[in-house]
Amino acid sequence: MTADLPPPGRRGPGRGYRVLVVDDEKPLADVVARYLLRDGYDVTVVHDGPAALQCSRRLDPDVVILDLGLPGLDGLDVCRGLREFSDCYIVMLTARAEEPDTLAGLRAGADDYMTKPFSPRELVARVQVMLRRPRQQVAKEPPAGAQLYVFGPLSIDVSAREVHLDGDRAVLTRTEFDVLQALAARAGQAMTRRQIIDGVWGETWVGDEQLVDVHVAHLRRKLGDPASGPRFIHTVRGVGYRLNVGQVTSSPEGDL
Repeated sequence: MTADLPPPGRRGPGRGYRVLVVDDEKPLADVVARYLLRDGYDVTVVHDGPAALQCSRRLDPDVVILDLGLPGLDGLDVCRGLREFSDCYIVMLTARAEEPDTLAGLRAGADDYMTKPFSPRELVARVQVMLRRPRQQVAKEPPAGAQLYVFGPLSIDVSAREVHLDGDRAVLTRTEFDVLQALAARAGQAMTRRQIIDGVWGETWVGDEQLVDVHVAHLRRKLGDPASGPRFIHTVRGVGYRLNVGQVTSSPEGDL
């Protein structure tokens, strides 16, 4: 069901992007939709889990704003279902501020989360920052200075946004790729969680820096790189993370 709201009165930064808002609190969903429509986004609103998955298959949204507590299927199940066929950005909304709930959403495949009550303006700002990062499925011109990083059996192709390990492609989400690229761009140097957040989510992002830990854990699992004996991503106690350069066989020509 498309939100029954007036069309945007001006061209906005969201023009051309599709956003699916999923929340069983209809007044809240409509408020979020109004803010997104004002900035030019194409907005669809649904109120339960099964409708969210059905709509996503049909619409192929760029962003899904997803409530954790939904009828039919809860937000975690919807998130896992989305990740089976979509690389859309997912912002999880939760009324529970407890750490296990927020981390569960990230582990299910969400890119970010916000705790209710929240500022709709901040939500729209986060969506704008996310959409500045390229979608894997959309062909785009390579960024200026894009390079190929090779760390022994691990290669990171920035232009193609592909990662290969021992010759096989590692399937990463956009956020996982961006975290890995941020580490690769400063390989051998310890990066704080805040530095990684600034590079991936943007300097205006506000939230729990454990977001980085969850995405690094996903990366390690997909790269077969356990924290207890890492080949690539090393934990720097009291600081953050460092990408090992001990196995570099070729380096990027210039800076990203």
